[in-house]
Amino acid sequence: MQNLDHSEMVNLLIQLGVMILAARLFGELARKLHQPMVVGEIIAGVILGPSILGSIDMDIYEMLFPVSGDTSIVMEGIISISVVLLLFIAGMEVELDIVIQQGKKALYTSLFALFIPLITGFLISYYSPSLFNLDASDDKLVFSLFIGTTLSITALPVIARVLMDLNIFKTKIGMVIIASAMIIDILGWIIFSIILSMMGESSGALTVGQTILFTLLFTISMLTIGKSLINRALPWINRSFSWPGGLLSVAMVLCFLAAAFTEYIGIHAIFGAFIIGVALGDSEYMSERAKEIVHQFINNIFGPLFFVSIGLYVNFVTSFNLTIVVTLIVLALTSKLAGAYIGARLGGLKKFQSLAVGFGMNTHGTLEVILGTIALNSGLIDKEIFVAIVIMVIVSILVSAPLMKYTLNLSKKLKDSKAK
Repeated sequence: MQNLDHSEMVNLLIQLGVMILAARLFGELARKLHQPMVVGEIIAGVILGPSILGSIDMDIYEMLFPVSGDTSIVMEGIISISVVLLLFIAGMEVELDIVIQQGKKALYTSLFALFIPLITGFLISYYSPSLFNLDASDDKLVFSLFIGTTLSITALPVIARVLMDLNIFKTKIGMVIIASAMIIDILGWIIFSIILSMMGESSGALTVGQTILFTLLFTISMLTIGKSLINRALPWINRSFSWPGGLLSVAMVLCFLAAAFTEYIGIHAIFGAFIIGVALGDSEYMSERAKEIVHQFINNIFGPLFFVSIGLYVNFVTSFNLTIVVTLIVLALTSKLAGAYIGARLGGLKKFQSLAVGFGMNTHGTLEVILGTIALNSGLIDKEIFVAIVIMVIVSILVSAPLMKYTLNLSKKLKDSKAK
């Protein structure tokens, strides 16, 4: 790639400005409607993309967001970095102490909420590929694993926001949901890293078995030895470097090096970023204030760029397939609810509490969209399935909080009636 010429540089800067501005405006609108800002950011991309702007004036759309040329290559690189950074801060939200404290409740809830959707999605897509317009020549095994993983992952950042909005973040149910979501995040991304290798997203130097081995070794070593080394290094960093710039620089260095390492050994870069985020965020010397600075830096710049980009190059009107959309939504909501409910009941929670946990765990979000984007770019899925995944994510975000609130109110009324 040559250096960008004058007009290409102007176009790139305009793209970035328009994307961030639109993300902020629609994100704030979503927030005023009591929805996560990510919903507004995705809608902003749909409006700026071929679905709305392109249908109104294709010339303006193609001028603003060219799909080829040096500008698009640079933008693609920026979006890739954004994905890595989003997984980094998602990892920082995992607190291993909370997972351990919840013990059996979190373990049962997470395992059932992970594997029931995973198995359900796999079996239905494998034995009924026509529901997803899958051709006989396509790789049903990898595709079915992808669908199962998409249904099983839970949106930890969105769940945390919902729980805080309902003022139950630090309650017993809130901690069970958060701890379970943390376990699912770790296990889900280990599974996803294996799928990436099967998709051909690895370097080709490793077999699937070697990829599994390296994934497990990397995860275990980073959460034990790596975490210990970070704990020892952070006090010196906080003393020796200016704050918060020094800590922010070190965090970014660790993120990119871990991402580069996992990409090099054949596991996707996002997995390295996620695991190093867990190790760094769980350190006793990584203060909440420092985490908030990293979150604000990424969430308000790189996060919006990625979520707006979702709608920029996919036509949500022409790629809308009602059968696939309804299938994914029904599978996602029912399998996750059933899995989380069964797990919570086995963990010792009561009926309505378990239902509340099920609705809380039913929130999909950032990770599913990232997974879908990678699968679309690799050719594993088509635009119709990608659009269905994004719609499924939005629907799950919209319905989870009201259903959870309703169930908790029923639980409280039942408890009050028994007390009388």
